[in-house]
Amino acid sequence: MTRSLSLEEKYMKAAIREAKKAYALEEVPIGCVIVQNDRIIARGYNRRNTEGNTLAHAELSAIKKASKKTGDWRLEDCTMYVTLEPCQMCAGAIVQSRMKKVVIGSMNPKAGCAGSVLNLLQMTQFNHQVEIERGVLEEECQTMLSGFFKELREKKKNRKA
Repeated sequence: MTRSLSLEEKYMKAAIREAKKAYALEEVPIGCVIVQNDRIIARGYNRRNTEGNTLAHAELSAIKKASKKTGDWRLEDCTMYVTLEPCQMCAGAIVQSRMKKVVIGSMNPKAGCAGSVLNLLQMTQFNHQVEIERGVLEEECQTMLSGFFKELREKKKNRKA
């Protein structure tokens, strides 16, 4: 008997599909979806190298699309599902967008700002705090990321040889 996916898992699977688009472009495989009223209203994936733009993170792309779709910069009734813990730039944008909740696949101990290095999403000094859920489909998200970096190291090694 197979168990059914929870809503969190269902939407994280959608974020993983976005991350695979980044992987196909040889970008760090980070994907994200934004959900409002149980519907995906925006998707994004990492395109930093493709666009040659520091701002081309999955979360920022999805926030921009969600704001366009809703006609408002405030995304107070939205939940973001992201495969990797947001960096400081993305965490700041998430707080600024007034996102209700962020669901995270894999934590990022080197650069994460939703609890690893810092927790910008829940600083009481800011006028908005974001609810966080961590570890949804964590193994699948981590496996994709570690596989990507392993392949990248092998390609670099082969180029040197």
